[in-house]
Amino acid sequence: MQQKEPWIVIAAICATLIFLTTGSISEAGKIAALPGQPTVSFQQYAGYITIDEQQKRALFYYFAEAEIDPATKPLVLWLNGGPGCSSIGAGAFCEHGPFKPSGEILLKNDYSWNKEANMLYLESPAGVGFSYSSNDSFYTYVTDEITAQDNLVFLERWFDEFPEYKGRDFFITGESYAGHYVPQLATLIVQSKAKFNLKGIAIGNPLLEFNTDFNSRAEFFWSHGLISDDTYEIFTTVCNYSQIRRQYQSGSLSLPCSAVNSQVSREVSKYVDAYDVTLDVCLSSIESQSQVLQMEYTGTIDVCVEDETIKYLNRKDVLEALHAQLVGVDQWTVCSE
Repeated sequence: MQQKEPWIVIAAICATLIFLTTGSISEAGKIAALPGQPTVSFQQYAGYITIDEQQKRALFYYFAEAEIDPATKPLVLWLNGGPGCSSIGAGAFCEHGPFKPSGEILLKNDYSWNKEANMLYLESPAGVGFSYSSNDSFYTYVTDEITAQDNLVFLERWFDEFPEYKGRDFFITGESYAGHYVPQLATLIVQSKAKFNLKGIAIGNPLLEFNTDFNSRAEFFWSHGLISDDTYEIFTTVCNYSQIRRQYQSGSLSLPCSAVNSQVSREVSKYVDAYDVTLDVCLSSIESQSQVLQMEYTGTIDVCVEDETIKYLNRKDVLEALHAQLVGVDQWTVCSE
């Protein structure tokens, strides 16, 4: 058997190393196909970007390229709010991602944003969705400022893995508490002079200021017939919603506010979608009625899409396809405390 010259072997090893280090790192995050998904022409990626090597803090993303001609379409980052709610579970699978779960399969979303843009969904901060910190103490001191800084580091490192998108028109979007996340991240990008082609931001149903935004809830519920006149009265005089939220997040809900909150919750009920109170209710906890709903709403808006998403994203085969893992929790949830 003829032996190769040593310089040939060394050259071959070097060529292999060069390919491994310069080849697209993003290939490791490519999703072959999500379980139960229909055939599509666009590429999907998912995985972790490590933000802090020492603390082992990593943020999880799901990326769906545009359906048609992704090379000419802008890049849009989506951030859900909460704070503590999942951009993949809420934004991608319940709202405007390419698919919506239905039983064992995924249905194509005719109103997906990736018809017009390359969509990047980010679970932020660590502790939300599949994102995690191995140092649990992070969850007790995380702030909006830390979240913005982590999101900036994520983008810098994500663009390193997807360099073809670095010069693309870039937009930051989100909802709810992303009324803080989106503009704060945009401000940090401008201040840091990061070389992103940031073109604009968009926020929907944003939380901007506690008193103005939260205290409108009483009138909204009352005007839509979801609470009684008496409940509306105590909801505006005894304890308003901004007080409830502040006390709840500080861990000290007073007895008067607790009573008001319980009364409002009983009258509205857990089945009404607070984001669209005109939708039919989801009664998935009652099997017989759930079966009726499934028959009635085949091919239309699934009012139980959040329940379906929770089931789907906790499946082992789905976790494997997404390159996701459960760190420090028993199951994935839409929102984390």
